[in-house]
Amino acid sequence: MLSLSLKDVHKSFGPIEVIKSAELDIGPGEFIVFVGPSGCGKSTLLRMIAGLEAVTDGTIEIGGKDVTRLPPIERNVAMVFQSYALYPHMNVADNIAFGLKIAGMPKAQRLAKAREAAKVLQLEALLDRRPKELSGGQRQRVAIGRAIVKKPGIFLFDEPLSNLDAELRVQMRLELAKLHQDVAATMIYVTHDQIEAMTLADRIVVLRAGVIEQVGTPLELYHQPRNEFVAGFIGSPKMNFFGARVDRRTADQVLLKVGDFDGATVGVAADRSAAQPGDAVRVGVRPDGFVVSESGDIPCRIGLAERLGNVNYLYASTGTQQMCIETKDGSIAAGDVVRVSIDPQSAHIFSSSGDRI
Repeated sequence: MLSLSLKDVHKSFGPIEVIKSAELDIGPGEFIVFVGPSGCGKSTLLRMIAGLEAVTDGTIEIGGKDVTRLPPIERNVAMVFQSYALYPHMNVADNIAFGLKIAGMPKAQRLAKAREAAKVLQLEALLDRRPKELSGGQRQRVAIGRAIVKKPGIFLFDEPLSNLDAELRVQMRLELAKLHQDVAATMIYVTHDQIEAMTLADRIVVLRAGVIEQVGTPLELYHQPRNEFVAGFIGSPKMNFFGARVDRRTADQVLLKVGDFDGATVGVAADRSAAQPGDAVRVGVRPDGFVVSESGDIPCRIGLAERLGNVNYLYASTGTQQMCIETKDGSIAAGDVVRVSIDPQSAHIFSSSGDRI
């Protein structure tokens, strides 16, 4: 297990700055997930840690050692790519052990290490098969095994599950979580799938346009997003946002007039926001922050009802405002008019610049 520190790391391709002053400290044994929209720089940041991309400026330290200018082989890291990149003419054992062969390890020793890795990944019965005889999940485990045999201080994963179907992705998420416990190594994982991030990470790093927007545990990012971008990115379905103006404060609540809620006043718990009367703000409410009831302040018409069994998502509108509402009530259908209110403990208030206040 090794620590990792990024100190004022920049990356530019010509005049285009892709990573802007990344500062990050990762402790030994942590499982860190980089998330963000396409083009935010998460894979570029991972490749700089691996030594596959040169750093334009700044310092990368692994285990307290400056590795900024060191080649990948001297960094004590192993990378698993989106593509399995297996050799089709080799069996599973030889694919897993190939890196050790290149390093000059004797055949008997490297095959023994391949069998150890295969045991961790439940591939022992498949060691003699070739890649074409494996499922997608099995191929991905072979690619991970190739990293395990190196016994690196840090594992780097670049969207390793994106080629798998939905069922296999769930299975592999469980296997990766177990692998982290078994090998007790530091892991850094890149994905655009925030569900993977929420289920795997000790901490999540949210990036946008080359900037680290927030670092925190999954629940910290879900319940205490630093800004509107993080609030909208973390959570599925995403958070609803409404334009509003602060009407007044009481001892218990911040009361707001929301632009398109038919004159309804929305209350947010006072200890959740420092917003002041007269402020033009944005209100963020997750789908589970709405309460459907006859006494609700906000009338809305249902455009689509998604019934998922244990929960239902209602896509509704009031005036020109669209919203997604989570409910257990499966009787509500498209075309119905319902009334909802907002749980004061669930709403967030953001400034016009996007910061949570």
